[in-house]
Amino acid sequence: MSLPRSAPPPPPVLPNRQAPEGACDVHIHMLGGPRDAPLWDGRVEDPAEGWDFDAYLAAYRAQMDALGIARTVIVQSILYGADNSLMARGIAALGPDRTRGIGLVTDAATDAELDALGPAGIVGVRLNYVHGGVLSWDGVEAMAPRLADRNLQVQMLLRAEDHLVDLAPRLRAMPVPVVLDHIAWPDLAAGIDAPGFRVLRDLVAEGAIWVKLSALYRHCAPRYGAADAHVAALLAANPERCLWGSDWPHIMMGGAEAAPAGVALDAFDRVCPDDGVRYRVLVANPERLFGF
Repeated sequence: MSLPRSAPPPPPVLPNRQAPEGACDVHIHMLGGPRDAPLWDGRVEDPAEGWDFDAYLAAYRAQMDALGIARTVIVQSILYGADNSLMARGIAALGPDRTRGIGLVTDAATDAELDALGPAGIVGVRLNYVHGGVLSWDGVEAMAPRLADRNLQVQMLLRAEDHLVDLAPRLRAMPVPVVLDHIAWPDLAAGIDAPGFRVLRDLVAEGAIWVKLSALYRHCAPRYGAADAHVAALLAANPERCLWGSDWPHIMMGGAEAAPAGVALDAFDRVCPDDGVRYRVLVANPERLFGF
């Protein structure tokens, strides 16, 4: 049975103001064509037709130039399961001095598999509560001491109102940095005082977790500002635990309309007019977390 395909990434759009020198886009995916890497049998989507690794790489470099991005974190796409080879190829192509990776491993990951991540430029592992995947929360929690031994972090995609109230004590107890993707996928209509989002704000304020101010278009149209209050609340809670990412090339959209990264950067700037905080989120925080 044929699967739907992701759309090609949108062409870059210049932001009103480029990112500061040394800025990092902390959330992209690297895809390829049929000859570049085997796709995972459990995927729900295929990459864009007619695109290969070189095309994706060129398109992302154009986005970096348009936004003034110097550093990047490639997050392994579930389209490729736990085969991190294409992401490692992206790290090498973009430059291991300015690129990091977040990989996928299974609950049964061996010490040898974890040992192989660091030399490839991979600094953490990801689990996905929204789209499913190959790693569970119980698995990563059990794995956490081994991750800590290797200076690896954990990144999670979850839904604030479904998961955070129950998970908060366990997140606080994790012995490794924990990063929540896409502002923890909140229910925007419930407001910033919804129980799950309130817990998110508390965790960020305590410095217990990091949060990506990314993929706002998955929750609303960024041009209309429906997520502004949530982004502002997280910045107010603790700007030293906030990061920014473009979510390029915008896969597994679920009916949402992708926003070019220039628009996404403008949306962040609208909520964060202070240049000191802007520098912290775009440069200093990722520098510290990812070891650039």
